[in-house]
Amino acid sequence: MSRDIKLKERWEKLVDILSNQFSQGEDLDLDAIIFLIGVQELGKLHREFKKDEKVNLMHIAICRLLEPYGYYEFDFFDAEGWPHYKVKEQLPSLKAGEQSVLMKEAIVNYFIGKELID
Repeated sequence: MSRDIKLKERWEKLVDILSNQFSQGEDLDLDAIIFLIGVQELGKLHREFKKDEKVNLMHIAICRLLEPYGYYEFDFFDAEGWPHYKVKEQLPSLKAGEQSVLMKEAIVNYFIGKELID
């Protein structure tokens, strides 16, 4: 089975699992899943977030997701418990479709590591 087909299958399974748990019957999109990862990484699950905090949560998630690829490295937690990352290597210029595939692959790998999917 090709890598792309396996990724697609895992992605669809993951979207189904997360959508059933966090959505009212609608499939979560890529941004919503990235947001959920940011909330999980912050560890403050049951609270409301301001608009700028939501952007920061997505940034945390992206850094965490791309850390295994060598683009970011965890640096420290600030006084409020927010994780901070530093850039290790600049992301290459990718087309929108390529970005989407990279993020889906990183998300699938993240949840394989969390043992939510295999």
